[in-house]
Amino acid sequence: MKRLGLILWLGAPTRLLAQGAGRLTLPSGASSDLSWTVVVILTLVTLLPAILISMTPFVRLLVVFHFLRQALGTQTAPSNQVLIGLSLFLTYFIMQPVGALMYQQAVVPYNQGHMDITQALTTASGPLENFMLHFTREQDLALFVEAAHVPRPRTAADLPMRVVIPAYIVSELQTGFQIGVVLFLPFLAIDLVVASITTSVGMMQLPPVVISTPLKLLVFVAAGGWHLLVGSLLHSFA
Repeated sequence: MKRLGLILWLGAPTRLLAQGAGRLTLPSGASSDLSWTVVVILTLVTLLPAILISMTPFVRLLVVFHFLRQALGTQTAPSNQVLIGLSLFLTYFIMQPVGALMYQQAVVPYNQGHMDITQALTTASGPLENFMLHFTREQDLALFVEAAHVPRPRTAADLPMRVVIPAYIVSELQTGFQIGVVLFLPFLAIDLVVASITTSVGMMQLPPVVISTPLKLLVFVAAGGWHLLVGSLLHSFA
């Protein structure tokens, strides 16, 4: 129920319109009218896809799965829909503890009327920022701190989100590419061996990929490749 409540809070404008219209307060302390609530809700709904892609493990997972498909040489198997669906559900699995913490700290007080929507969003960003900082490299943070001309903070938690989010994305891309390179190496070795053998026996007319692709699939399946890969990805976020 907690997970369902978080999803509804993030993605159901009508529910927030019904509960939040009388709770949003302006900095001056005056009551906000319904139009401000509509603006906030529509903005949230518009940004949800970007939030999902940019502030969760989705980027790393999808990059790794794409590299795996390229390394196997299957081109379209698994399809993009399958890879995106798997990445989405693994993202949900990894982010569930963070979502539960956001629910307890922000959604519950908001539903009880102890916070307005602005305070709830600010509070909810705390666990998410901590998650991103945990997997962001210091050199990427330093890059965006310098580019944003932000004074060097005492701790990473003092950094603004406009620095943390792009640094997190760059770190996730770097990590995804590193894992992809490691995935490519054994399959590249198979390609080189097959190409060498076919060339040495004079099979010039036969493309090496015709032989190497089934061999790579056989090795991947025999080794329990999906189990090993998904397990390694989950452990990388532990």
